[in-house]
Amino acid sequence: MSLSETLTADIAAAMKAKDAARLTPLRMLKAAIMNKSVEKNRDLDTAEELQVVSSLVKQRRDSIDQFTAGGRTDLAGKEQAEIVILETYLPPSVADAELEDAVAQAVTDTGATTAKEMGKVMKAVMARLAGKTVDGKKVSELVKAKLN
Repeated sequence: MSLSETLTADIAAAMKAKDAARLTPLRMLKAAIMNKSVEKNRDLDTAEELQVVSSLVKQRRDSIDQFTAGGRTDLAGKEQAEIVILETYLPPSVADAELEDAVAQAVTDTGATTAKEMGKVMKAVMARLAGKTVDGKKVSELVKAKLN
């Protein structure tokens, strides 16, 4: 079952259960996938669908930062609830130990020693963890700590 088919079934289930809190982010995700599909003028493959989900989660995280800075904890809470729902459609995220190992291996492989070479290390880490859910901000912080 593809992500779109799963999403359609989950939307129907949320509508039957009258679960508006779940229905809103599901409809938003379905619309985002359809928009990307129209933009590319073809059906999306699984990796592209997951990329759409990841970008929506990232947008929600950015919104939480903005709402928290603005003192709108009610809206930040709503965005956090949407993240929880959206993350169910992503593969499990990389464990901290695996992430640290990947960063250490990438630093060794690239021979990087200064923060100026951070981009090279980041590229190596992301290539090593391709296909897995990784928080780029977390990777960036680990690489920065390793190179300083």
